[in-house]
Amino acid sequence: MEKTYFDVLIIGAGISGISAARHLQMECPNKTFAILEGRQNIGGTWDLFKYPGIRSDSDMYTLGFRFRPWTSTKAIADGPSILKYLNDAIDDYAIREKICFGRQVKKASWSSVDALWTLEVEVNGQPVVYTCNFLSVCAGYYKYESGYLPEFKGTERFKGRIVHPQKWTSDIDYANKHVVIIGSGATAVTLVPEMAKTAAHVTMLQRSPTFIVALPDEDKIANWMNRNLPLSFAYPFNRWKNILLAVFFYNFSRRNPKFMKRLMIKGVKKELGDGPDVERNFTPTYNPWDQRVCLVPNGDMFKAIKEGKASVVTDHIDTFTENGILLKSGMELKADLIVTATGLNVQLLGGIEWLIDGQKLDMSKTVSYKSIMLSDVPNLSIAFGYTNASWTLKVDLTNQYMCRLLNYMDAKKYRQCTPRQKDPSLQLRPFSDFGAGYLQRQISNLPRQGSKKPWILKQNYLFDLMNIRHGEIENDVLEFA
Repeated sequence: MEKTYFDVLIIGAGISGISAARHLQMECPNKTFAILEGRQNIGGTWDLFKYPGIRSDSDMYTLGFRFRPWTSTKAIADGPSILKYLNDAIDDYAIREKICFGRQVKKASWSSVDALWTLEVEVNGQPVVYTCNFLSVCAGYYKYESGYLPEFKGTERFKGRIVHPQKWTSDIDYANKHVVIIGSGATAVTLVPEMAKTAAHVTMLQRSPTFIVALPDEDKIANWMNRNLPLSFAYPFNRWKNILLAVFFYNFSRRNPKFMKRLMIKGVKKELGDGPDVERNFTPTYNPWDQRVCLVPNGDMFKAIKEGKASVVTDHIDTFTENGILLKSGMELKADLIVTATGLNVQLLGGIEWLIDGQKLDMSKTVSYKSIMLSDVPNLSIAFGYTNASWTLKVDLTNQYMCRLLNYMDAKKYRQCTPRQKDPSLQLRPFSDFGAGYLQRQISNLPRQGSKKPWILKQNYLFDLMNIRHGEIENDVLEFA
């Protein structure tokens, strides 16, 4: 008979869930736990997305786990390499046996009387109930079932195929065809150079430009250190080198936006030459890091443009036509295949229905505690990564904090821990000021943040390192019982 009670249940077997499991093994060895994964494979994003060229947009020394070195020579890795890294990790740490696949969590109910989470889970169409004392939600931040797709006029007229990258399948043929990619984010700039290798031509159609930076896909310093020094020294050094560089450039960009904007545009001009195309297609109206900066390894997208295999058009869509897309300017883009790289649908907490002592949880009424827990929600940890750095940096801190909290509760004989926001002077703010459309579309439905610790979200690893990994557990905010 399947065991259904655990000390800790983890929802999701992607990067965040694997991190949570490994930290529990290392820091809470007496705790029983299991991972409930809705799909049939591990990896989350890295298993779901199959579009051409799928790769990381963070370096693997920070996207990789703190406890497991990344040893490949490529610092910017492709999706299959990342998925192999994750599979090797769960096998080496005996985590696979802890994963229950095909478990769709539909409802989670907390009982203060019993200090218990009760999860209603669908398994092969049948209901199964799981229970636990502590719940770790590692379900990512977007809806896996469908990506964001605006309503475009005339799509029914188009004779070719329209596909969202989140729904990419192996039968999509673009060899020797004209492709239009709608969008200008990380997915679009990844697709352009990869599809341009075999397509007749690829056009990236954007409403407005995005900051794009070319960097090498290999880290020469890291590779030298890996070859010549023990991995136990080289990996932490390379990881910290990249963390500090990222923190420096982000903070420098926010303090000196005009200078950094000129520097980034200068980099594009170096790749493409100084001309009207750079001003129109590669010069954003916003400041660096108002939205995430897109990375093109080895300048691959710029090379495709210089070789005439790809182009960028900045305009608005009027309507789809039989043969492509008619723009507001009157230009028509011919296409055999249209890829709608138009973003994600944000979904925090896995789209699960939540009840706290019989009352339905309204996430927008909660305040995020250290960006890990929610006010008035007991025994719940949420893994949510950075918007300006590697996702894994934050979730590793989150999962370390969860283990510290569990050990503290055990030492004090506590069964429940709930953040309470009682400070009348605290000013409430949106969950994030990050300008990406996918986040802003759902910002009113997300938890709030506060104007000061421990309710503020700094998006700063060094701040979080002190506040989360090394900060005191007990304070005036956490209520134990």
